[in-house]
Amino acid sequence: MATDVQLDRQTAETIQAVRAMHDAVNSQDIEAVMAAVTDDIVWETTSPPDGQRFSGKVEVRAAGEGFFSSSPNASFEEEELVALGDRAFQTWVYRWVDAEGKAGHVRGLDVVRVRDGKVAEIRSYVKG
Repeated sequence: MATDVQLDRQTAETIQAVRAMHDAVNSQDIEAVMAAVTDDIVWETTSPPDGQRFSGKVEVRAAGEGFFSSSPNASFEEEELVALGDRAFQTWVYRWVDAEGKAGHVRGLDVVRVRDGKVAEIRSYVKG
């Protein structure tokens, strides 16, 4: 049975911020990504063993531009988004096509913190 759920303002704002970031990344729009994050954004990638850490808009912009140029045919599909207050987790499937035309994918998770309607922290994890 479906029920209507009333979200508190902060949780609703968190969901909106995470989805705005998701859309900006999928459109590979670095300006939209930068508009969706705080000045002191921290992004930890999925690179083994502990991820690579980028702090602040300058580092995150450079990392994002590098990611977009190395993965022009990539996309993220949201599996699930759960938020409570300023925190959220989003499970996803990352799909790409390599230079030889071979499709691939991995599944992963982002743990996100939102502040003042913008993404302040992303810690990314991948299965495999």
